[in-house]
Amino acid sequence: MKQVYLDNAATTAIRPQVIDRMTEVLKHHFGNASSTHSFGRTSKGLLEQCRKNIASYFNVSASEIVFTSGGTEADNLALRSVVRDLGATEIITSKIEHHAVLHTAEQLQSEYGISLRFVNLDACGMINYEHLETLLQNAEKPIVSLMHINNEIGNILDIERVAKLCKSHDALFHSDCVQSVGHFELDLKEIPLDFLAASAHKFHGPKGVGFCYVRKESGLKPLIFGGEQERGYRAGTEAIHNIVGMDEALKLAYENLDQERRYVSEIKNYFIERLKAQIPDVSFNGGCEDSEKSTYTLVNVGLPMAPERAAMLQFQLDLKGIACSKGSACQSGSSQQSHVLSALLDDERLKQPSVRFSFSIFTTKEDIDYVVEVLKDVVSA
Repeated sequence: MKQVYLDNAATTAIRPQVIDRMTEVLKHHFGNASSTHSFGRTSKGLLEQCRKNIASYFNVSASEIVFTSGGTEADNLALRSVVRDLGATEIITSKIEHHAVLHTAEQLQSEYGISLRFVNLDACGMINYEHLETLLQNAEKPIVSLMHINNEIGNILDIERVAKLCKSHDALFHSDCVQSVGHFELDLKEIPLDFLAASAHKFHGPKGVGFCYVRKESGLKPLIFGGEQERGYRAGTEAIHNIVGMDEALKLAYENLDQERRYVSEIKNYFIERLKAQIPDVSFNGGCEDSEKSTYTLVNVGLPMAPERAAMLQFQLDLKGIACSKGSACQSGSSQQSHVLSALLDDERLKQPSVRFSFSIFTTKEDIDYVVEVLKDVVSA
C-alpha cells in the first residue's frame, strides 16, 4: 500500500544530514557541558557554537537564545515569567492561538487574576489590527501573544506591524513562531518583538528541543530551577546532540530556503487545483487558499460530506496510507471540534469534515495525485 505523509505541521521527517551530525555527537561528544574537564569543555564549545549559529539567522545576540525542550516550554517560559515576575496584568491574544498559549494564559488568569482579552478576527481568521490597537490603548501593563503562522489554517500575521504597534504602546510582544522558523526569514533587529518560541521538529530537526528568543534586559526569570545552565534561565543538563541537530536542521533550512519554498509552494498550489477539479464543492478554511495571506506549507480543506460519515474520514484515509490531521497534533486524541475552526465557521460548516494537509520537501506530485483520488472516492461513496 502506498504511504503518503501530509502531516508536516505536526512534525517533519529528520533530514539525513541532521541524523549524521547527531550520530557523530552521540558517539564522540557525550560530555556534560557543565563539566570543567576536556570532555565537558568540548560539549560546551559545541553548545555555544550552536547558540551563535542560531542567533545569526535572526540577527540577534547569542545571549538572547535560550535552549528549551520545544515550543510549548518556550511559550510557558515567556508568558509565565512576564506575569509572575514582570508584573504584566493583562494578556491580549486571539481565540485561534495554539493551546500552549491559550491554556497557559487561562492558567495565569486563574493563578494571578490577570485580565485576558481577545482581539477580533475577520471571517477568514485574520487579525483585526485596528481592534488590537484599541485594546492596547486601553490596556495597563499588557503582553500581546499572537502566533506568526497559525498551525491549523496557515494564516500569516503581519508580525512586524504588530511588533511596532506594541512598541508604540509600551506593550511586550510574544510570538509563537513554531510554524514559521525555518520556513520564513525573521530579522529580529527589524521586528522588535520581545519573545519568540521555536521547535526543531517543525523544520526537519529532532523532537524534544527548541529555543526561546529573549530580548536583552527583558528581566525574564526562569521557569525551571536547579543548576545555572542557559545563563540561569533554564536549569537542566543540555541535550547536546539535539541542539546540534537543531542547529544543522536550521542551517540547511535557511541555506535552501528559496529553492525549497518554491518547490513546496508548487505542491500546495497543485493540491488546491487538483482538489477543485475533482471535488467541485470543496472549500478552504481560513486564508489558506490565498498565497498572500497564508503559509505555503499547509492547507485546511472542508469536504462536502454528510455529518454522519465525517467521523470515519480520518480512519478511512489512514487505511489508505494517508497521514493528515483534523487540527493540531497536540489535541488529536480529543473528540472535540477544533477550537480554531469553531471560532471561524458556522454550525453547518462545522458539521462537515475539515482536514489539514501539510507539505514538505519530501512531498511529491505523485503523492498529491494519489491523495486527491482517494478523497474523491471517499467523498462520492
